[in-house]
Amino acid sequence: MSPSPHITTASKLLGEIHQQLDSIVLGKSGVTRLAVTCLLAQGHLLIEDAPGLGKSTLALALAKTFGLDYNKVPCTNDLLPSDLLGLSIWDGTAQAMRFTPGPIFAQLLLADELNRAPSKTQSALLEAMEERQVSVDGVSRNLPSPFFVIATQNPLDQVGVSPLPESQMDRFMMRLSLGFPSAAAEIELLRGGDRRVSALALTPILLGDALQKLQKLIEQIRVSEPILVYVQQLLAASRTGATRPLSPRAGLALLRASRAEALQSGRDHVLPDDVQAVWSAVVSHRVGASHDSLTKGVQLAQAVLIGVPAP
Repeated sequence: MSPSPHITTASKLLGEIHQQLDSIVLGKSGVTRLAVTCLLAQGHLLIEDAPGLGKSTLALALAKTFGLDYNKVPCTNDLLPSDLLGLSIWDGTAQAMRFTPGPIFAQLLLADELNRAPSKTQSALLEAMEERQVSVDGVSRNLPSPFFVIATQNPLDQVGVSPLPESQMDRFMMRLSLGFPSAAAEIELLRGGDRRVSALALTPILLGDALQKLQKLIEQIRVSEPILVYVQQLLAASRTGATRPLSPRAGLALLRASRAEALQSGRDHVLPDDVQAVWSAVVSHRVGASHDSLTKGVQLAQAVLIGVPAP
């Protein structure tokens, strides 16, 4: 049975999106695909890398390509929650307090070097990621929709950083790393100059509520009973070895990401290949300790994956 025309059209549109992103973030098509998967699945993304490898460029390219409002917040050790959320100030003309929104009121927020920020500021971001709203002066304010957070994290061997708590790591659907470019990609980067300038000139491929329509379309991707059993067996396998146990929330995130991966492949149903394609990105920061490197997290995740036969 062929997929619906809506899914076929969405797959072609997403192909154009990947082509545009790959023209900016050179040689990292696998990472950009997973970042798009995370956005489609309504998750949040943590990117762990050394400075200067293109994390901000990727975030900007995603915002421009998907037609999203974009803000970037450099996280320093003196960043206050009000610097992120906004604050109420006295309006002499109106003789009343007036709320001034902070940079978090954007459809795509880049929290740069999050593990440098104070714990109170990290907690404020945590509420926004989980609840899609912020509370200031006892008033809850809804955030824009869609709302997508990309946070970057510097390696823990650098000065001034500390591990994110496990509870906060769990709020991110995926953890990725761009890594160093290949020789050919790096030569192209050196030849073409600053890719951020190229990203700023991108033309949006999606406009208006098109992204939200794609996100709703993911809910129509079917998950068969054998796939549900497979995911549950993967969760159970993580609870019997040397890894941290995966929660049901991790399983739900894995299913949403798998649906988004299937949509990008033009299918209306999830295959084991979809689960395996997103597995490491979804669970690598959940099966290890918060101070574990991404490499170790991926190794732990793969050890669980190979121990469970696919249907």
